[in-house]
Amino acid sequence: MKSLFYLPWWFFRAKCFGVKKPLQTVLFVSDKCNLTCRHCSIYELRHPHVKTWERIEEELIYSYRQGSRFVDFEGGEPTLWRDGDRDLNSLIRLAKKIGFYSVTITTNAQRPFTGSEADSIWVSLDGLGRFHDEIRGKGTFDRLVKNLATANHPHVSVNMVINAVNYPSVEETIEFAKNSPHIESISLNFHTPYAGTEHLFPDWEQRARIIDLIIDRKKAGYPVMNSVSGLKLMKHNRFKKQCWVSNFILPDGTRLTECQGKTAGICDRCGLSMAGEMHAVFNLKPDTVFAGLKLRM
Repeated sequence: MKSLFYLPWWFFRAKCFGVKKPLQTVLFVSDKCNLTCRHCSIYELRHPHVKTWERIEEELIYSYRQGSRFVDFEGGEPTLWRDGDRDLNSLIRLAKKIGFYSVTITTNAQRPFTGSEADSIWVSLDGLGRFHDEIRGKGTFDRLVKNLATANHPHVSVNMVINAVNYPSVEETIEFAKNSPHIESISLNFHTPYAGTEHLFPDWEQRARIIDLIIDRKKAGYPVMNSVSGLKLMKHNRFKKQCWVSNFILPDGTRLTECQGKTAGICDRCGLSMAGEMHAVFNLKPDTVFAGLKLRM
């Protein structure tokens, strides 16, 4: 119920008075990972950062005081996080105790995540079968499917990052999400070309064609999380970015008031669908507002 009052108040201040306070925190608990994905710019294999309980507590309190009320724990692979006898569920309880309305985790689903206390879980699914394996490693798709089936969580969604390798699998991946009893929805994003991954960036014409396909499936009733208004903006990326809506705390503790893409100078090639969604929200597009409320509530 608190969020029913906070969200309109937060939006009113942002829209009418230009108050730039974060609504969501993306908190990287570690850059330790059990995969070496082709597109990733986060993981650290040899000397990973693994934050302590005390450090994460401090970062959560900081974010809450900034105005954030939703937190997403990411990595690396966040389910690997441990500090003594504390695990990821311990962090979820901590965030709730501090006052966050909901907690999300993003996982590669290579380990079982049955018993997760997160309010919602995002599983990274980069295509079906060989497409996913080509991005994330041999056997990763089969393990993902197995762990999805045993998750027993009511709010598991999948996130696909579309790139120059896996784009032929977009349609079948959306179909897979629709037909799976274990998946609530699917979010579609595009590869953002951080240094060393530029070759995975799909060209703009290809991107536009894929977005048309996604919109078609959305209108046909498929469980696509993205709104039509937000998707249309992602065709060209020529819109004002409101990326301050999320603050980011990186594995090494660096605190960013906006996405790290701004620091890297690649906002014009951003593939994160949330950028389009937030712009559409601030322009009061009904379909996007509804999609956002569904996601947050």
